[in-house]
Amino acid sequence: MTLRLATAAAAAALTISLPALAATEIQWWHAMTGANNEVVETLAKEFNDSQSDYKVVPVFKGTYPETLNAGIAAFRAGQPPHILQVFDAGTGTMMAAAKAIVPVAKVLQADGVTFDKSQYLGGVVSYYSTADGELLSFPYNSSSPILYYNKDAFKKAGLDENTPPKTWPELFDAAKKIKAAGWPCGFTSTWLTWIQQENFAAWNNVPYATEQNGLAGLDPELLINSDLYVRHFQTLADLQKAGVFSYGGRTSEAKIKFTSGECAMMTESSGGLGDVVKSGINYGTGTLPYYPEAAGAPQNTIPGGASLWVLAGHPDAEYKGVAKFFEFLSQTSIQARLHQKSGYLPVTLAAYEETKKSGFYDKNPGREIPIQQMMGKAPTDNSKGVRVINLPQVRDIINEELEQMLNGQQDAKTALDKAVQRANAAIKEAAEQ
Repeated sequence: MTLRLATAAAAAALTISLPALAATEIQWWHAMTGANNEVVETLAKEFNDSQSDYKVVPVFKGTYPETLNAGIAAFRAGQPPHILQVFDAGTGTMMAAAKAIVPVAKVLQADGVTFDKSQYLGGVVSYYSTADGELLSFPYNSSSPILYYNKDAFKKAGLDENTPPKTWPELFDAAKKIKAAGWPCGFTSTWLTWIQQENFAAWNNVPYATEQNGLAGLDPELLINSDLYVRHFQTLADLQKAGVFSYGGRTSEAKIKFTSGECAMMTESSGGLGDVVKSGINYGTGTLPYYPEAAGAPQNTIPGGASLWVLAGHPDAEYKGVAKFFEFLSQTSIQARLHQKSGYLPVTLAAYEETKKSGFYDKNPGREIPIQQMMGKAPTDNSKGVRVINLPQVRDIINEELEQMLNGQQDAKTALDKAVQRANAAIKEAAEQ
């Protein structure tokens, strides 16, 4: 063998023996199941196929609380995922854990991307930002509460089936007429804490708590026992006693009261639309009701769902991969498809406009309402969202007092006063830990 051939053969052998450069793995822990899990897997695969430097690895970690707890435990053990999906109630917890997170705005900026909040849905992006506008987490699956109503029930009560009530007084009046016409129940609501308090505050432009509802501090004090709240919940208590309102449970349990045809109206997440459609009910949708005397109402609603947080403890090179993935998720085509397929709200205005131009909302009534509710006005200090370090615990405390009220054991003023006192003590204790 000549020297030239020997050298060439050696070079070829060396080339063959060298392994291909492995893509940098980006761990994405999430809580999505069923069809939503398929969306997660599809997005990760599409990103991975679009380039060869990074590989996003989705890992299902259980329910929202279980996923949050898994992420916290992993960080404390020094083995955090890069991306952690956290539900809206865990936002305050993540904000308080400043050393455990890397703000998404900084992750993007490090990769040369300047975050321009004007390109995003204002109500969504403000919820996941600091008081001075820094984006902390990437909005992923966001929804907003809307009104669903049974058109057949409206017809039976002599109401206009194409004109849903816009204000709470109008809704309560309609509910009484529907009940009087022989319908089993006039009105129900899922998620009393999220819809009838947190979104109630934002939509009516009244404070939920001090310190910009917790956005500007770790130990806000709740203000949900002010006059408008007391009036609202006393009305619900009175209607519950009269059989006009029907309480279904603390989360989404009341949905079955509407989809079964028992209750004629329901306030529920826009994400519940799929179940309403499947029920076969002759339904209509409307905006979340408000009180006309509330200054500035209707203002804007705040999102539920979850966002993607970046955890600290990884090399800068790996955060570059996280930034690339978030840039991928922000593409108009991706956001529009995610919105249309999953029912989540689009993150960007461009995705919203593309969906609108396609005629999607004309074919799918009700899907545009939650977006209009959140982007109709620039958020105020009362409507940027609720940031309480232990919001899940606070919600439980409030629910306990509201349930006693709905059972006739106390009036609204007493229930809300006790809820505020107990919740404030729990917030203070959590903030001191």
